[in-house]
Amino acid sequence: MSILDAFFAGSRLALSKVISHIENNGADLSRLLPVLYAHAGKAYKIGFTGPPGAGKSTLVDKLAALYVQGGKKKLGIIAVDPSSPFTGGALLGDRVRMQNLATDENVFIRSMATRGSTGGLAVSTSEVAMAMDAFGMETILIETVGVGQVELDIADACDTTVVTLVPESGDSIQALKAGLMEVADIFVVNKADRPGAAKMVSELNIIIDLKRQNTGWELPVVATEAVNGKGVDELAAKIAAHRAYISSDSRADQHRQRKIRATLAHVLDKEMKSLIRKRFLNEEAILDYIKRIQDGSSNPYEIANNILSSLKQDKP
Repeated sequence: MSILDAFFAGSRLALSKVISHIENNGADLSRLLPVLYAHAGKAYKIGFTGPPGAGKSTLVDKLAALYVQGGKKKLGIIAVDPSSPFTGGALLGDRVRMQNLATDENVFIRSMATRGSTGGLAVSTSEVAMAMDAFGMETILIETVGVGQVELDIADACDTTVVTLVPESGDSIQALKAGLMEVADIFVVNKADRPGAAKMVSELNIIIDLKRQNTGWELPVVATEAVNGKGVDELAAKIAAHRAYISSDSRADQHRQRKIRATLAHVLDKEMKSLIRKRFLNEEAILDYIKRIQDGSSNPYEIANNILSSLKQDKP
C-alpha cells in the first residue's frame, strides 16, 4: 500500500509522513498537492494570532477540548513555533503543549517551525492544513508564532481569525498599530482577571464600532481566562456565529473567491521564490554577486533587475 493509499484509508502515520514530505519540500510535491487539494475544502479553519504571552496556546487547548467534548471529533491543530537556530525545528512542540489532547485518536497535533518565514506562519502551513483537510479533519485550529506586527498571513489561511490580547500591555493600541484590526473577526481579551481588562474591552469596543457598521459583522470582543476555562464557551459561540455569517447565501461565494485568490497568490509567491533560489541563488552565484557588489562593479538593485529580466525572457 502506498503512502497516499494509507493516507486516504485513515492512517495517522501516513498523515504525519505526508506532512513531513510537504514541510521538507519533498520530491513530486507538484503531483501530491493537487491530489490533496481535490479532496480538501470541507474543514473549517480557525486562526489564533496576537502578541507573545497572550495565552494563545492555552486558549487553543481549551477550545479544542471543548470541541472534542461537544462531538466535533475530527480535529487538527497546527502550532507554529520559532525555529531552533541549531536544528531548524520547532523550539516548542506538541510534546510540551496540549498533552491531554495528544492521546485522543481523533485529534492530530502538529508543531511547525517558521524556518525563517516572517508572516507568523511557517512557509507550508497552508499546505499542511490542506493535508489535514483532505485527511478528513472537520475543524483545524492554527496558532501563529506570536511575532506581533507581521503575523497577518493567518487571515488568508483561515476562515475565522481570532486576535488574542492581554490587558496590561496596552494591546488595544498595539492592535491598531500592528494592523491586527484589519484581520480580526473576533477579539479576545485573555487573562481577564488581571487589572485593566474591563477597560480594554471597553476601549476595543469603541475603536472597532465604525468597522462594525461598515462590515455588518458584530466583531465581538470576548473576555476570557483561558487557564481556568472561563469565557471559552462564549468564544466558541462567537466562532459558530461568524461561520454562519460568512456561510450565508449572500456571502458564501464571496468568501470562497477570497480564499481562492489568497491560495493562488500564496502558491505563485512560493513557487517564484523557489524558482529564483534554484536558478539564481546557489552558493556560487551568491558569492559572485557579493564580489561584484564589494568591488563596486554592480549593486543589489542591478543584480535583482537582471534576475527578473532573465525570468521575463523565458518563454511560457
